[in-house]
Formats: sequence, structure tokens, C-alpha cells
Amino acid sequence: MLLTFLPLEFQLSKKYGPVFSLHLGLQKIVVLTGYETVKEALVDQADAFAERPFIPIFEEFAKGFGIVLSHGENWKVMRRFTLTTLRDYGMGKRSIEDKIVEECSILVKKFESYKAAVFSSSVGNGSKTGDFFGVSVCISLVTLQQLRAMLDYRSLKLILGKGSSRKSLNLDKLYNMFPALGFLLGARKTVLNNGKELHNFITATFIKKLKDLDKNDQRSFIDTFLIQQQEEKKKNNGEYFHNENLKNVVGNLFIAGMETTSTTLRWGLLLMMKYPEIQKKVQAEIDSVLGSAQPRTEHRIKMPYTDAVVHEVQRFADIVPTNLPHATTMDVTFKGYFIPKGTHIIPLLTSVLHDESQWEKPHEFYPEHFLDSEGKFVKRDAFMPFSAGRRICVGETLAKMELFLFFTSLLQRFTFQPPPGTSKEDLNLTPALGMTTPPTPFNICALLR
Repeated sequence: MLLTFLPLEFQLSKKYGPVFSLHLGLQKIVVLTGYETVKEALVDQADAFAERPFIPIFEEFAKGFGIVLSHGENWKVMRRFTLTTLRDYGMGKRSIEDKIVEECSILVKKFESYKAAVFSSSVGNGSKTGDFFGVSVCISLVTLQQLRAMLDYRSLKLILGKGSSRKSLNLDKLYNMFPALGFLLGARKTVLNNGKELHNFITATFIKKLKDLDKNDQRSFIDTFLIQQQEEKKKNNGEYFHNENLKNVVGNLFIAGMETTSTTLRWGLLLMMKYPEIQKKVQAEIDSVLGSAQPRTEHRIKMPYTDAVVHEVQRFADIVPTNLPHATTMDVTFKGYFIPKGTHIIPLLTSVLHDESQWEKPHEFYPEHFLDSEGKFVKRDAFMPFSAGRRICVGETLAKMELFLFFTSLLQRFTFQPPPGTSKEDLNLTPALGMTTPPTPFNICALLR
């Protein structure tokens, strides 16, 4: 990935240093770049940088509810409840791994059905599309414990597709910069309609179908939330466990889980086609350690090269380059600068994942970043694709499990190649625009091994 593809803020840091400010419309924003600077803010001074700024499009969409875009005590209560409940339902445990393995088998069978024919990496209108969208159905299985048949995938794809379109994202940016012009740009109406559709989908698909509650037989995250809601009402206090928070929390889990894992996997397969020698080394390790056995999380420790490749895909893909915005919770002096309470902060993740002081070849795909001289896997402190500190992704454990199992299952069964007539040199690594940063759509062949 060339420096020209990196966000403008990262390039500005080359001139202005690791802490600088800029204006988007009427709003002043402080940008933090580089591993040491971002770590000092998000980890060493975690409490001071733990808020979300009040951004028009965020406030209109989420109204301060949920986890991802919420503020203050509401965020603390919802995050604590979500983490505890997800763990109670098995996040990071064998029971959830069994469900992910089942989903891996479904995706493998879909690819087998193409019989080595060309298909697209995108979810679209073509006759054959790799349904990576379904990869992260696991988040619904973790949080909602429902059958696949309960999901109306077509409706959900359309809703999320509208929100991630280039036109929608450009309108969002303009509205954030100049909120007073929202009525002219149409951005406000577009965003609110998309949010309303998603929340209506969640209500119709899950909440209305889970009316019968039994405190002693809780079936899902939603059951647990609604029972907590009843307990809160008994105390004449409906401050946190109300339906607006519920819809937003479930929406956060759906969007974050589905979008990030499927996008990373698309990058992974594109990179395997681009670097077939790396794909062969992964497959050799899979054959040596697993043979034809089903991949499980316990195998990861025995597969350092595969683990390193998965981590390097996440680093190189850099799917949330600007991070979600933060804000200061108090007046703070940082790196010699006074930053007032409530200041909009961008801790630039791409500057961490491409920090030249932390990575030997920061702008290249190089799995050896995560291997020592003996070929053993090594953790890297500057590996922050899930952000860091108080606002680190709540689904990090699940995402790591999913990515290893899906990636290993697919490479165990298939060799991925460009379509006939397309060379690996023709493959485009320029990122596209989306909710996250996906690869430019590409065609692919999955050849049975």
C-alpha cells in the first residue's frame, strides 16, 4: 500500500508532527499520529480521551444511545452490560466456536458450488457473488442465539448497502462539516431514513419475536436486556435499559460484526491471490498441522505462520484508518499542548499500523512482521486494528476467532487465483470507500485442492 493511498491526516503529520489541529467546516479537530502518541492518549491517559464528540450525523442517528456513539454514563453502563452478557453467552468459548465452525462449513460449501467458476468479491446483482456478508452471521448467533432462517439477509444487505454507498458517505461528511446546510444537501434525511430502516429491521426481526420472557430460561442477549429492563422499571428507573438503547446496541453489534470481519476476509483472499507464494506457505502449514481435520482455535498456537498472515492482513488492510473519533472528558495537557474538555480527537490508527518506527516494511504486505528469527509468532504492541483503551472494540475476541477459523478453513479447501487472463500484477490493492475500507471489487476463482 503506497503512502498516497493513506489518509490526508497521515501525510500532514509528516510536515506538522504527531499532534496537530485542522478545521472541518466550523469544527476544530486535533489529530494524533504514530504509535507512541496514540498509545499515550488512548492507553496511558485512557480516561481523559474516552468520550465521543458531539457530531451532528452521529447525534441524529444514534441520539446518544447504544455503545459505539454514546456518551458518559450511558456508554459505561451499556458497554459493561454488553461485555458481561456476551461472555455469559459464550463469547471466546467453545460453544461459540462450534457455531463459527458451522458457518465456515456453509461458506465452504457455497464456494464449492461455483465449481472453480469466476465469482465476485462483492455482494451485488451478478449471477455469482461470494457471500462474505454471511460470514459474520456469527455475531447474531452470539448475541441473539437465533437460527439463520430467522434473518432476512436480502433486506439487511439493502439497508447496510445504502448506508455504505459512496454518495451516502459523501453527504454524511458534508453534513458533519456544515450541519446548517443539511436541509439542502439531503444528508440528514438520507442518514435518518437508513437508521430508521435498520432499527425497524431489528425490531421486526428480533425484538417482536422475543416477547415471551422467562428469567430462568434466557435465550439471548435481547432476553437478558429485556429482563434487566423489567428489573429497572421495578425500581422506577428506566434511565438505561429502554428500547432505544436496545435497538442501538444490537445495531452496533450487527454493523460492526458483519462489516469488519467480511471486509477483512475479502482483503485476505485478494492478498493471497496477489502473493501466491505466501498462500502456498499457509497451505503447507495447514497440511502439516491439520491435514483434513477441521480447524479449531486451539490449532492457532501450532500454526505461527498462518497466525502471522492473518494479523498482517488486518494490519495491511487497515479497514478503519481514521479510527472512530474520540473526545476529551476533561481539560488535558498532552505533549505540551493544552486541549480543552470536549475537543474532537482523531487518534489515527493508520499512522500506528504504518508507523515506520514500529514496522520493518510498513507499506508492504509482510507476514514476517509477526514472526521472530525462529519462525515463532510474536505479538506487536503497535498492532491496533481494534483501537485501544476504553473504547477498544467489544467484539475483538470474537473477531480474532472468526478470522482465523474462516481464513484457515477456506485455504485448507481451496487455492484462490485470479480469473483466467488476469495476472497477479493486474490485481488492484487500492482501497475502495465504504463503512470500513474494503478492497476495490475483484473477481476470484476458488480451485478445489
